Amino acid sequence: MNRPDSPWTHPASDEALEAFDAALAAAAADGVEVPDVRTDEPVGPLTTYRVGGNAARFVTVTDGEALAGVAAVLRRAPLPVLVVGRGSNLLVADGGFAGLALQLGDGLGEVSVGPEVDGTVVVRAGGAASLPVVARRTVAAGLTGFEWAVGVPGSIGGAVRMNAGGHGSDMAASLVRVRVVDLRLGEDMEVNPTTLELGYRRSALEPHQVVVWAELGLAPGDRQASEDELAEIVRWRRENQPGGPNAGSVFTNPPGDSAGRLIDAAGAKGLRVGTAEVSSKHANFIQADPGGSADDVLALMHEVRSRVFDHSGVDLHPETRCVGFSPRQLDPSVER
Repeated sequence: MNRPDSPWTHPASDEALEAFDAALAAAAADGVEVPDVRTDEPVGPLTTYRVGGNAARFVTVTDGEALAGVAAVLRRAPLPVLVVGRGSNLLVADGGFAGLALQLGDGLGEVSVGPEVDGTVVVRAGGAASLPVVARRTVAAGLTGFEWAVGVPGSIGGAVRMNAGGHGSDMAASLVRVRVVDLRLGEDMEVNPTTLELGYRRSALEPHQVVVWAELGLAPGDRQASEDELAEIVRWRRENQPGGPNAGSVFTNPPGDSAGRLIDAAGAKGLRVGTAEVSSKHANFIQADPGGSADDVLALMHEVRSRVFDHSGVDLHPETRCVGFSPRQLDPSVER
């Protein structure tokens, strides 16, 4: 694990950013393939909240060689890393992210379906692949087991990182192998899911570890039945969950209960802080106003959590990944 004050986790200083820029130039001069790195790039708009600030450095990688090039630079000059994915479970502070934000390009989003072996078909999906796209592709191939993902607006890489799930299943149910690049060590590994320690909306993956692809083991099924299931999941989500700028469920469900029910019971449905509001359609969703503030979203999360604890004694835990915020913003009990 990284120490809290390590260059991989602590916000980068101006000196660290300058060292990274120098290492980037040196690597390019040495013939290392490094993609274009942009400075002070908006990253909040890449999230589904559509709020938040800029990343000090930003890069899009489209293949394994480019990712290896970025790893080579980071080994010379470490920075904290934020893998953006599709931004569907991410809140970036208004003050931005003092590090390197990395996004996988379409070249790392391909999906391939293998032959059936002993009743199982292995589907390989790139880290940048959209979950709904993979769900529809597997159903079109006559496979079952990944229909649940049609309603989750994330990427395969992000889904592995947080063991995304819904409608009675999750990534752990079908994951058979994952390729991970460790930007800190420069290692390119194919790992068994057991090493990822997948649990309810969590894994052992660290921020500097990038999911390049994941393999899913699925079973042949009834295509029409699966198509019907896709349609039912989409219908249910449209009827029960709000659209617009949000990041899905804000808090994980406590054992045997629902975060949405607890929030509603605490009278927090419709609660507003500045430009952020608890959805009146589903209490475990927070909506951000167009042009709003990520800091308001975080403040509302704290207020909801406090009201639920005061009402029921349950301490809700965020599912949303919050980055770029100060320790005091993340935990208001921290002394200034």
